[in-house]
Amino acid sequence: MPGKLLGVAGRSQPEQHAPPVQRLRVRYAKRGRARFLSSRDFSRALERGLRRARVPMAYSSGFSPHPRISYANSVPTGAASEAEYLEIGLAEPCDPKKVQAALNAALPAGLDILEVVSASPTPLSDVLTGSVWRIDLVGVSDVALKRAVGQFLAASSVPVTRMTKNGLREFDARNAVLSLSIDGTSLYLTTAHSAPLVRPDDVIAALSRLASDFRPTDVLFTRLRQGTVNSTTGELDDPASSGQPSR
Repeated sequence: MPGKLLGVAGRSQPEQHAPPVQRLRVRYAKRGRARFLSSRDFSRALERGLRRARVPMAYSSGFSPHPRISYANSVPTGAASEAEYLEIGLAEPCDPKKVQAALNAALPAGLDILEVVSASPTPLSDVLTGSVWRIDLVGVSDVALKRAVGQFLAASSVPVTRMTKNGLREFDARNAVLSLSIDGTSLYLTTAHSAPLVRPDDVIAALSRLASDFRPTDVLFTRLRQGTVNSTTGELDDPASSGQPSR
Protein backbone atom coordinates (compact mmCIF):
# COMPACT_ATOMS: atom_id res chain seq x y z
CA MET A 1 0.00 0.00 0.00
CA PRO A 2 1.52 3.37 -0.92
CA GLY A 3 2.82 5.54 1.89
CA LYS A 4 1.52 8.94 2.90
CA LEU A 5 2.48 11.86 0.69
CA LEU A 6 4.18 14.99 2.00
CA GLY A 7 2.39 18.25 1.30
CA VAL A 8 3.30 21.87 1.97
CA ALA A 9 6.07 22.32 4.54
CA GLY A 10 6.47 18.57 4.88
CA ARG A 11 3.02 17.97 6.36
CA SER A 12 1.69 14.48 5.70
CA GLN A 13 -1.35 14.21 3.46
CA PRO A 14 -3.89 11.40 3.51
CA GLU A 15 -3.42 8.57 1.04
CA GLN A 16 -5.42 8.88 -2.15
CA HIS A 17 -6.71 5.76 -3.86
CA ALA A 18 -8.35 5.40 -7.23
CA PRO A 19 -12.08 4.60 -7.23
CA PRO A 20 -13.09 0.97 -7.79
CA VAL A 21 -12.96 -0.25 -11.37
CA GLN A 22 -15.54 -2.96 -10.63
CA ARG A 23 -18.21 -3.53 -8.00
CA LEU A 24 -19.50 -7.00 -7.17
CA ARG A 25 -22.67 -7.93 -5.30
CA VAL A 26 -22.24 -10.96 -3.03
CA ARG A 27 -24.96 -13.17 -1.57
CA TYR A 28 -23.80 -15.38 1.27
CA ALA A 29 -25.16 -17.72 3.93
CA LYS A 30 -24.56 -17.97 7.67
CA ARG A 31 -25.02 -21.59 8.74
CA GLY A 32 -24.34 -23.74 11.76
CA ARG A 33 -22.00 -22.21 14.33
CA ALA A 34 -21.32 -19.25 12.03
CA ARG A 35 -24.75 -17.84 12.93
CA PHE A 36 -23.30 -16.86 16.32
CA LEU A 37 -20.77 -14.51 14.71
CA SER A 38 -21.48 -10.86 15.46
CA SER A 39 -21.40 -8.30 12.67
CA ARG A 40 -17.91 -7.26 13.77
CA ASP A 41 -16.70 -10.87 13.89
CA PHE A 42 -18.07 -11.46 10.41
CA SER A 43 -16.42 -8.36 8.94
CA ARG A 44 -13.06 -9.48 10.34
CA ALA A 45 -13.50 -12.99 8.95
CA LEU A 46 -14.49 -11.56 5.56
CA GLU A 47 -11.50 -9.25 5.33
CA ARG A 48 -9.17 -12.10 6.25
CA GLY A 49 -10.87 -14.24 3.60
CA LEU A 50 -10.49 -11.53 0.96
CA ARG A 51 -6.77 -11.30 1.69
CA ARG A 52 -6.31 -15.08 1.61
CA ALA A 53 -8.25 -15.28 -1.65
CA ARG A 54 -6.06 -12.49 -3.07
CA VAL A 55 -9.06 -10.50 -4.21
CA PRO A 56 -7.68 -7.14 -5.49
CA MET A 57 -9.68 -4.86 -3.24
CA ALA A 58 -10.05 -1.14 -3.80
CA TYR A 59 -9.37 1.00 -0.72
CA SER A 60 -10.83 4.20 0.60
CA SER A 61 -8.73 7.34 0.70
CA GLY A 62 -7.70 9.02 3.92
CA PHE A 63 -5.35 8.46 6.83
CA SER A 64 -6.88 5.05 7.63
CA PRO A 65 -7.68 3.34 4.31
CA HIS A 66 -10.05 0.39 4.51
CA PRO A 67 -11.31 -2.04 1.88
CA ARG A 68 -14.40 -0.87 0.03
CA ILE A 69 -17.09 -3.15 1.42
CA SER A 70 -20.75 -2.18 1.82
CA TYR A 71 -22.90 -4.24 4.18
CA ALA A 72 -26.69 -4.36 4.33
CA ASN A 73 -29.30 -5.54 6.85
CA SER A 74 -27.23 -8.08 8.76
CA VAL A 75 -29.19 -10.71 10.69
CA PRO A 76 -29.20 -10.59 14.50
CA THR A 77 -26.50 -12.66 16.19
CA GLY A 78 -27.78 -16.23 16.56
CA ALA A 79 -29.99 -16.13 13.46
CA ALA A 80 -29.12 -18.17 10.37
CA SER A 81 -29.45 -16.87 6.84
CA GLU A 82 -29.47 -17.97 3.23
CA ALA A 83 -29.70 -14.43 1.91
CA GLU A 84 -27.17 -11.97 3.29
CA TYR A 85 -25.78 -9.37 0.91
CA LEU A 86 -22.74 -7.15 0.63
CA GLU A 87 -20.88 -5.35 -2.14
CA ILE A 88 -17.14 -5.08 -2.71
CA GLY A 89 -15.18 -2.61 -4.80
CA LEU A 90 -12.20 -3.98 -6.75
CA ALA A 91 -9.01 -2.33 -7.98
CA GLU A 92 -8.84 -4.73 -10.95
CA PRO A 93 -11.58 -6.43 -12.99
CA CYS A 94 -12.27 -10.02 -11.89
CA ASP A 95 -14.47 -12.88 -13.03
CA PRO A 96 -17.30 -13.04 -10.44
CA LYS A 97 -17.33 -16.86 -10.55
CA LYS A 98 -13.61 -17.00 -9.76
CA VAL A 99 -14.08 -14.58 -6.86
CA GLN A 100 -16.87 -16.80 -5.53
CA ALA A 101 -14.72 -19.94 -5.70
CA ALA A 102 -11.70 -18.26 -4.14
CA LEU A 103 -13.72 -16.81 -1.26
CA ASN A 104 -15.43 -20.13 -0.53
CA ALA A 105 -11.99 -21.74 -0.26
CA ALA A 106 -10.77 -18.99 2.09
CA LEU A 107 -13.71 -18.44 4.47
CA PRO A 108 -14.42 -20.52 7.59
CA ALA A 109 -17.07 -23.24 7.66
CA GLY A 110 -20.62 -21.92 7.78
CA LEU A 111 -19.88 -18.76 5.80
CA ASP A 112 -20.79 -19.82 2.28
CA ILE A 113 -20.72 -17.59 -0.78
CA LEU A 114 -23.83 -18.46 -2.79
CA GLU A 115 -23.65 -15.95 -5.63
CA VAL A 116 -21.37 -13.21 -6.94
CA VAL A 117 -22.61 -10.90 -9.72
CA SER A 118 -21.77 -7.48 -11.08
CA ALA A 119 -23.42 -4.85 -8.90
CA SER A 120 -26.07 -2.58 -10.33
CA PRO A 121 -25.87 1.21 -9.82
CA THR A 122 -28.81 1.00 -7.39
CA PRO A 123 -27.65 0.92 -3.74
CA LEU A 124 -28.34 -2.24 -1.73
CA SER A 125 -30.54 -0.30 0.66
CA ASP A 126 -32.88 0.54 -2.23
CA VAL A 127 -33.23 -3.02 -3.55
CA LEU A 128 -33.34 -4.87 -0.23
CA THR A 129 -36.65 -3.62 1.14
CA GLY A 130 -38.12 -6.87 2.49
CA SER A 131 -37.22 -10.27 3.96
CA VAL A 132 -38.72 -13.75 4.12
CA TRP A 133 -38.03 -15.69 7.33
CA ARG A 134 -38.62 -19.20 8.57
CA ILE A 135 -39.13 -19.40 12.32
CA ASP A 136 -38.76 -22.91 13.76
CA LEU A 137 -40.52 -23.31 17.11
CA VAL A 138 -40.13 -25.85 19.89
CA GLY A 139 -42.54 -26.31 22.78
CA VAL A 140 -45.67 -24.69 21.34
CA SER A 141 -48.94 -26.55 20.81
CA ASP A 142 -50.84 -26.34 17.53
CA VAL A 143 -53.75 -24.68 19.34
CA ALA A 144 -51.58 -21.99 20.92
CA LEU A 145 -49.76 -21.35 17.65
CA LYS A 146 -52.96 -20.92 15.62
CA ARG A 147 -54.53 -18.72 18.29
CA ALA A 148 -51.51 -16.43 18.51
CA VAL A 149 -51.12 -16.07 14.74
CA GLY A 150 -54.85 -15.48 14.25
CA GLN A 151 -54.91 -12.74 16.87
CA PHE A 152 -51.80 -11.13 15.42
CA LEU A 153 -53.17 -11.04 11.87
CA ALA A 154 -56.51 -9.66 13.09
CA ALA A 155 -54.86 -6.84 15.03
CA SER A 156 -54.34 -3.42 13.50
CA SER A 157 -51.22 -2.88 15.63
CA VAL A 158 -49.25 -4.79 18.23
CA PRO A 159 -46.80 -2.66 20.22
CA VAL A 160 -43.61 -4.32 21.49
CA THR A 161 -40.53 -3.01 23.24
CA ARG A 162 -36.90 -3.72 22.48
CA MET A 163 -33.64 -2.44 23.91
CA THR A 164 -31.76 -0.42 21.27
CA LYS A 165 -28.49 1.48 21.39
CA ASN A 166 -30.59 4.53 22.29
CA GLY A 167 -32.38 2.75 25.13
CA LEU A 168 -35.69 0.92 25.47
CA ARG A 169 -37.98 1.68 22.53
CA GLU A 170 -41.62 0.79 21.79
CA PHE A 171 -42.82 0.29 18.23
CA ASP A 172 -45.51 -1.50 16.23
CA ALA A 173 -44.58 -5.07 15.21
CA ARG A 174 -47.71 -5.55 13.09
CA ASN A 175 -47.35 -2.77 10.53
CA ALA A 176 -44.23 -4.17 8.83
CA VAL A 177 -45.58 -7.73 8.49
CA LEU A 178 -46.73 -8.45 4.92
CA SER A 179 -47.63 -12.10 5.54
CA LEU A 180 -47.47 -14.70 8.31
CA SER A 181 -48.37 -18.36 7.86
CA ILE A 182 -48.03 -21.68 9.69
CA ASP A 183 -46.38 -24.82 8.32
CA GLY A 184 -46.25 -27.55 10.97
CA THR A 185 -44.23 -26.14 13.86
CA SER A 186 -42.71 -23.39 11.73
CA LEU A 187 -43.81 -19.90 10.80
CA TYR A 188 -43.14 -18.23 7.47
CA LEU A 189 -42.88 -14.48 7.82
CA THR A 190 -42.51 -11.75 5.20
CA THR A 191 -41.61 -8.30 6.47
CA ALA A 192 -40.99 -4.92 4.91
CA HIS A 193 -37.82 -3.21 6.09
CA SER A 194 -39.22 -0.36 8.12
CA ALA A 195 -37.74 2.18 10.51
CA PRO A 196 -37.23 0.95 13.13
CA LEU A 197 -36.57 -2.45 11.58
CA VAL A 198 -39.05 -5.11 12.74
CA ARG A 199 -37.11 -8.31 13.39
CA PRO A 200 -38.54 -11.84 13.66
CA ASP A 201 -37.89 -11.88 17.41
CA ASP A 202 -40.12 -8.81 17.67
CA VAL A 203 -42.92 -10.79 16.01
CA ILE A 204 -42.39 -13.65 18.48
CA ALA A 205 -42.59 -11.13 21.33
CA ALA A 206 -45.84 -9.80 19.85
CA LEU A 207 -47.33 -13.30 19.58
CA SER A 208 -46.39 -13.99 23.20
CA ARG A 209 -48.06 -10.75 24.25
CA LEU A 210 -51.29 -11.63 22.46
CA ALA A 211 -51.60 -15.28 23.57
CA SER A 212 -50.65 -16.27 27.10
CA ASP A 213 -50.11 -19.92 26.13
CA PHE A 214 -47.70 -19.07 23.30
CA ARG A 215 -44.41 -19.70 25.12
CA PRO A 216 -41.88 -21.50 22.88
CA THR A 217 -38.98 -23.16 24.68
CA ASP A 218 -36.67 -22.70 21.71
CA VAL A 219 -36.74 -20.61 18.53
CA LEU A 220 -34.50 -20.66 15.46
CA PHE A 221 -34.69 -17.81 12.96
CA THR A 222 -33.53 -18.32 9.37
CA ARG A 223 -33.68 -15.61 6.73
CA LEU A 224 -34.58 -17.33 3.46
CA ARG A 225 -34.67 -14.39 1.05
CA GLN A 226 -34.21 -10.66 0.74
CA GLY A 227 -35.48 -8.56 -2.13
CA THR A 228 -37.56 -5.63 -3.26
CA VAL A 229 -41.17 -5.54 -2.04
CA ASN A 230 -43.44 -5.57 -5.07
CA SER A 231 -46.12 -2.97 -4.37
CA THR A 232 -48.62 -4.82 -6.56
CA THR A 233 -48.23 -8.41 -5.34
CA GLY A 234 -46.67 -7.95 -1.91
CA GLU A 235 -44.06 -10.54 -2.92
CA LEU A 236 -40.30 -9.99 -3.06
CA ASP A 237 -38.49 -9.41 -6.35
CA ASP A 238 -34.97 -10.80 -6.61
CA PRO A 239 -32.36 -8.02 -6.26
CA ALA A 240 -30.04 -9.78 -8.74
CA SER A 241 -32.49 -10.34 -11.57
CA SER A 242 -33.95 -6.96 -12.56
CA GLY A 243 -37.29 -7.44 -10.89
CA GLN A 244 -37.92 -11.12 -11.70
CA PRO A 245 -39.71 -12.90 -8.81
CA SER A 246 -37.33 -14.70 -6.47
CA ARG A 247 -37.63 -18.47 -6.04
